[in-house]
Amino acid sequence: MLDVGKWPVFALLPPEEIRLIRQACVFGSAANEALYVTVNDEVFALGTNCSGCLGLGDLQSTIEPRRIDVLCGKKIVSLSYGTGPHVVIATADGEVFAWGHNGYSQLGNGTTNHGLTPALVSTNLISKRVTEVACGSHHTIALTSDGEVYAWGYNNSGQVGSGSTANQPTPRRVSSCLQNKVVVNIACGQLCSMAVLDNGEIYGWGYNCNGQLGLGNNGNQQTPCRIAALQGVNIVQVACGYAHTLALTDEGFVYAWGANSYGQLGTGNKSNQALPILITTDKERMVEVAACHTSHTSAAKTQSGQVLMWGQCRGQAVSSPHLTHFSSTDDVFACFATPAVTWHLLSVDGDDYLTVAQSLKKEFDSPEISDLKFLVDGKCIYVHKALLKIRCEHFRALLNETDEDVIEIHQFSYLVYKAFLEYLYTDNINLPPEDAIGLLDLATFYRELRLKRLCQETIKRGISEENAITLLSAAVKYEARDLEEFCFKFCVNHLTAVTQTQAFADMDHDLLKNFISKASRYGAFKN
Repeated sequence: MLDVGKWPVFALLPPEEIRLIRQACVFGSAANEALYVTVNDEVFALGTNCSGCLGLGDLQSTIEPRRIDVLCGKKIVSLSYGTGPHVVIATADGEVFAWGHNGYSQLGNGTTNHGLTPALVSTNLISKRVTEVACGSHHTIALTSDGEVYAWGYNNSGQVGSGSTANQPTPRRVSSCLQNKVVVNIACGQLCSMAVLDNGEIYGWGYNCNGQLGLGNNGNQQTPCRIAALQGVNIVQVACGYAHTLALTDEGFVYAWGANSYGQLGTGNKSNQALPILITTDKERMVEVAACHTSHTSAAKTQSGQVLMWGQCRGQAVSSPHLTHFSSTDDVFACFATPAVTWHLLSVDGDDYLTVAQSLKKEFDSPEISDLKFLVDGKCIYVHKALLKIRCEHFRALLNETDEDVIEIHQFSYLVYKAFLEYLYTDNINLPPEDAIGLLDLATFYRELRLKRLCQETIKRGISEENAITLLSAAVKYEARDLEEFCFKFCVNHLTAVTQTQAFADMDHDLLKNFISKASRYGAFKN
């Protein structure tokens, strides 16, 4: 659970107010401004209010939270901020609101007048649904649900991607090399912009004097350029620091490039890198990278939840990834970044009471009030008949036919069956990706379609060159079409390595025949 109390700006809030917070963002030159959203979807702001960045309609600082009425009930899904600062949000309805500093038209309203209250950004976006926003120092980019990128604001280095260095007063689609391509993730450094495509390619544009575009040179780019050095590597997430960039691959590796005077690339030295370099962590696969355009700090989270940090950490230059005791990358920025701002919109779970879901989770596998136990591999799992009947058609039919208090299971392992029963209590699966295949088998047998989808997503997160064929075979066996397509594309993207694995050598003849035929149609064997 995330503790917003790690950020000093929240220190004066009473505990009963902090327990209501569900989303939060800390920003400003000294981490002295904050916005937060409560469980009732009310939005509050507090802090120094530089340039009207709190959206309260005035320039008055406030040590106590004040409500931003126009944003209440809007359901914020993405938030970013600049160094002016200006603030931009995207709502669940796909609308964009902006306010604060506007000296370079970074609010996208066609003027350079500061915005004291949140205003809808409408030019060229009125019929679009924006899902993500990102801000550099004084420019803004927005990602739409159909994979288009729009940009506006400061453009001295080409960071708006318009092909010129003239400031862009209203949202303009970033086309050029991104025309007819689908972008899935965006990020901004101080003066540059990055975009990840659905095919794993990554593009950058804007300021490049530290090599932060990863192009092998130091020339600014006024339109998007693909990072050719990552050809064949599939990027799934990008994060930008002040002048450095981190990228996460589909196999859980991390690449870094750009400025390195504080060790923020994690290479063990302080030499800038104009080309992506693979970071050695000696840990299992990474699932998240984190950086913020206001600092030189880097962080990453492993599959098992360990958090690493490097770069500028409270004045120290940490040049190699350092293992922390934190449970979230957010904690790295709260405790070690300068300024100690949030690198993205925080989501906070409350702990003031147990919801129905939390109460059910607490009672899973607890013998105290259980009225049924499953015996699997000689081990007991304690459950409740009423809940099983409500949650699963299989158990409704089974338990209506029997009054047994103990049921033995032989078809599935203890680990898999316990994960299945726990899912019925929590709606989540708690299994490592390599064990989720057994649960996929169970979900298929019991016709649990949602569980089947969750298994597929879990398995995707664990795919590698070594196990890709095994996972593809499982997907075909259990008729998991989405997983099958994902595994197939992964195999094609890593074809050379995958075809050298033992799993490929042992592949079923019919599956191999179909794989080669489909890969050929996919263009995998073209020169």
